[in-house]
Amino acid sequence: MTSNPLNPSNGDENPKDPLAEMLQNLMGGKGMGNIDPAELARAAGLPEDPNLLAQMFSQVQAMMSASSEGPVNWQLAHENARRVAASGSDPSVTSQQSREIDEALRLAELWLDQVTELPATGLIGRAWSRAEWVEETLGTWKRLTEPVANSIANALTNALSDQLPEEMKSMMGGASSMLQNMGGAIFGMQLGQAIGALSAEVVSSTDIGVPLADLEMALLPANVAKFGEGLSLPEGDIRLFLAVREAAHARLFVQVPWLRGHLLGAIEAYARGIHIDMTKIEELARELDPGNPEGIQEALSQGVFMPQRTPAQEQALEKLETALALVEGWVDELTAAATEKMLPSASALRETVRRRRATGGPAEHAFSSLVGLELRPRRLREAATLWATLKAERGVAGRDAIWHHPDLLPTAEDLDDPQGFSSRRKLAEASETEVDDALQKLLRGGFDEEKPEDPEASAEADDDSKTDDTNGDDAGTPKAD
Repeated sequence: MTSNPLNPSNGDENPKDPLAEMLQNLMGGKGMGNIDPAELARAAGLPEDPNLLAQMFSQVQAMMSASSEGPVNWQLAHENARRVAASGSDPSVTSQQSREIDEALRLAELWLDQVTELPATGLIGRAWSRAEWVEETLGTWKRLTEPVANSIANALTNALSDQLPEEMKSMMGGASSMLQNMGGAIFGMQLGQAIGALSAEVVSSTDIGVPLADLEMALLPANVAKFGEGLSLPEGDIRLFLAVREAAHARLFVQVPWLRGHLLGAIEAYARGIHIDMTKIEELARELDPGNPEGIQEALSQGVFMPQRTPAQEQALEKLETALALVEGWVDELTAAATEKMLPSASALRETVRRRRATGGPAEHAFSSLVGLELRPRRLREAATLWATLKAERGVAGRDAIWHHPDLLPTAEDLDDPQGFSSRRKLAEASETEVDDALQKLLRGGFDEEKPEDPEASAEADDDSKTDDTNGDDAGTPKAD
């Protein structure tokens, strides 16, 4: 019998590291104690398909033995997203579908020319499969989620390391790198699952209101057809209406160069400020019983790794939601104006899209649960009302001029009271003008010329003036004999 029960050799000249073997068994699908990998995956929000789950765990097992460039395994996220996107029906785009999408987007550009001052983009319309959408957008997803992903992966790794007994730490050996990659592999797998699922819901490159693919204008024919199921409307009308929305998004992001960076930067800033509650993770690491699968499932289902928002993050989220609502409201208003006389079904389609954007789909909810961020424009209707009010007051050119600079954008207060936006803006502009005038006057020395006079200095000046007058009179008047 070995003297160290934690590392039994069992006569093997090359005994396995116990922690490495434990994790390999878990991720390899052999189970640990009575844990059912399918139940564990279901609690973690992963697919329940045994074949797909086995492939994913097998891949994670291989990834854990390899080094990673950072806390998150983005290669695993990419491959899992592609796998999930292809798990359903994802036929290749046909030449006819490409032609139909291109024609719809070209016509959409012509219609938009009549309702906005922003010029056309000149982009070529694309037709994407779901897998192509994953490829074209994954770089932006990485940019948006990396701050949160890094926080979660590091928190998980640190918590597991801190809770290991000292004697286990000294004998981890080859399992140390595995432990470092575990959090990143798990998060990468979940993120890939969420992105792959989203590929089955989105109808265009800008469907979630964020330009995921820079300088692209594209629709997904398979998802456009899925969107139209049950609407009892002509397929061509649905495709054209969605094409107008996509073209409006593309025109806004291309012709307002600062907007894409503004939105993505706001999301990144919000994500960087999110922190992980280490107390929950440490409690889980201390109390987790490998022989109690129900306890593991309950801990995961309670969102132990869910990012926590601070008060500052709540304020940042309000600003982000306002910006998203302004984009969606402008697109909603332009699409309605461009299609109301062209498509008999425009009103019904507008309401369908509004409800869809307000509630979000299952994959969007899964993504928001994973990274603690919802990309839904909660105030779309108020924003659309604001843009309609500005058009009535200022005309098309005056409305679109709001996009000239981020400082001109309406605020959450303006969404509360769209009719009062212009009066508030006039007061602000008047105040700014007064400050500018005062500054220019100061620089010219105008305030020095109008300084209030000192009473004592004025009195002395008066005395000197009288003396000068007297001397002048004496000098010019002959003395009397």
